[in-house]
Amino acid sequence: MTTIAVTGHMDLTEESVLRVRAALDDLLKAYEPDALIGVSCIAAGSDSLFGEAVLAAGGRLVVVLPSQDYRQAKVKPDHAETFDRLVGAADEVLVMPHETANREAYEAANRVLLERAERLVAVWNGEPPSGKGGGTADVVVEARAAGLPVDVVWPEGTARRG
Repeated sequence: MTTIAVTGHMDLTEESVLRVRAALDDLLKAYEPDALIGVSCIAAGSDSLFGEAVLAAGGRLVVVLPSQDYRQAKVKPDHAETFDRLVGAADEVLVMPHETANREAYEAANRVLLERAERLVAVWNGEPPSGKGGGTADVVVEARAAGLPVDVVWPEGTARRG
């Protein structure tokens, strides 16, 4: 078994989504489908693209939800169908004990991702942590400090909105 967690930017441009998804599909081809486990919080953007790529590759999906209110409080209408589909397709759904989705809940969920993983895929533009904590760069720093291999996915032409 190979367990791969994901961290990544939520705010990919529309054009970037196809590039990132293709890069994730290519990356996951290196793994045996029946031995692949993907761990994701399935937030909009990179997390969900990774979840979809794991399922498309024939792997199993483990979903980690940061809080009990995550679906109601944080999933926007344009992401609800994808979120619900991925939760339904998951082999395991782990809901963190936090009542509300906040920085503490996200950091706890990120710790679970890293504890379960043998590798981390980071859909990341390479910019350093913002100092707010819990972001993509923070997870990459934590993974590297723990000695976890990190595969950075940021195909040429990929960009964030705004």
